[in-house]
Amino acid sequence: MSESEALFSVLRQSANADCVAAIERAVHSAPDRDLCRVNVLDFARRHGLHEERTIAAFLHAARLGLFELSWNILCPGCGGVLDTSATLKTVNREEYDCMLCACGYQPTLDEMVEVTFTVSPRVRRIEAHSPDTLPEVEYYRQIFWSSGVDLPETLGDSLAEFTVDSIELPPGEKAVLSVVLPNDFVIVFDPVTHATQFLDVKGEPTRERQTLSMVFNPVKAPFGTVEMRPGPLRLSLENRTDRRVLPALWIAGDKLHGLLGKRKPFLTAKRLLTNQTFRDIYRTDTLDVDQRLKITSLTFLFTDLKGSTALYERVGDLVAYDLVRQHFHVLNDVVAAEAGAVVKTIGDAVMATFPTPDRALAAALRMREAMSKINAERGSEDLLLKIGIHEGPCLAVTLNDRQDYFGQTVNIAARVQGLASSRAIFVTQPVIEDPSAAKILEAEDLRPTMQRAALRGISDETTVYEIP
Repeated sequence: MSESEALFSVLRQSANADCVAAIERAVHSAPDRDLCRVNVLDFARRHGLHEERTIAAFLHAARLGLFELSWNILCPGCGGVLDTSATLKTVNREEYDCMLCACGYQPTLDEMVEVTFTVSPRVRRIEAHSPDTLPEVEYYRQIFWSSGVDLPETLGDSLAEFTVDSIELPPGEKAVLSVVLPNDFVIVFDPVTHATQFLDVKGEPTRERQTLSMVFNPVKAPFGTVEMRPGPLRLSLENRTDRRVLPALWIAGDKLHGLLGKRKPFLTAKRLLTNQTFRDIYRTDTLDVDQRLKITSLTFLFTDLKGSTALYERVGDLVAYDLVRQHFHVLNDVVAAEAGAVVKTIGDAVMATFPTPDRALAAALRMREAMSKINAERGSEDLLLKIGIHEGPCLAVTLNDRQDYFGQTVNIAARVQGLASSRAIFVTQPVIEDPSAAKILEAEDLRPTMQRAALRGISDETTVYEIP
């Protein structure tokens, strides 16, 4: 048995069988490009697999060494990968600059950090393991652009529609391109170093040869904008890096913007951090103690058992302990099934996160139903669950050696839970206003009751809704 066969045998013991079979088939027979920076959501869609089970399978595969997990910082504008690392701990800059878009972006975990998986060279060697050997078109597809850019199969033809000229320039080499500039805005761009020069080509055409020089250095530096006239250009290029570069002249028009505008869902850092399998496998490996990473939108769900102290007195310590453990087991299963993750337990209370309000609301309704079923089986109202939900921005941090969250959104969610009585679910306005959450309420024929509430530690009154 080969090493990869042995690893897949282990993977089958911890991950969904259909997902493992699809991954194994891909490793054995898929084209190289399909095993570089795998978009897990797209993989699940193409193979008809459950998203959460597919994410879990790839996470287990990465932990076993079948795949390499990478965290990629993306440009929201062009979808280019600005930086990549095997750990989220390297995302420590206040701003990342995209030379192609001439913009700086403050990193957030929502849409600016993608998580992808590349097959390990121990399992199968692919071209992308040596990116400087990739043809120009495949370098753009597999290395420069993120897995969220929906690139056509005929990417070479699409690039040709707005490319004036391009060249492959080995380390230490020089070259000259002789081109005719069109009356358009032109970009000289290299996807390897991200070096960029903007040419604002306008005015009367000229027959005189214009000249321009570009030197590619290991340090990324913008070249700014140069005004030129339509007509001949002698472009001198020098590569002072230790890698080959791939400079090209692009017309920044509708064809380029049309290519960059086609996107598809991808696995974000936010979604992975709120994935139960990820939290179970990676635990404290995610963030440095001093890191503070922003998430613009995350949904928090808090639960607590009403009268748990009286429960111990009423039924005895052993029975109460078993009941509380059963309640935790049910809640963990529900959270994981709704694409959430349990962040921590505090006594008999649970703090969980979800990528969207609708998943949190669906989880809350399932939790309440599960507690009612347990109570009905016992013939008593022993487990009375109070639930609160709120959505908003927060910081991902490390507290007490575990990945946690900090901010006012967390505080409000906890306080909202405190308003709930037995069986009640209290949610805030952002949850109610979420279109998908509204559909769940409509389907369940639930009519929330609005009220204004003073939350401890919050200066202004908060609009909350009780879901009966």
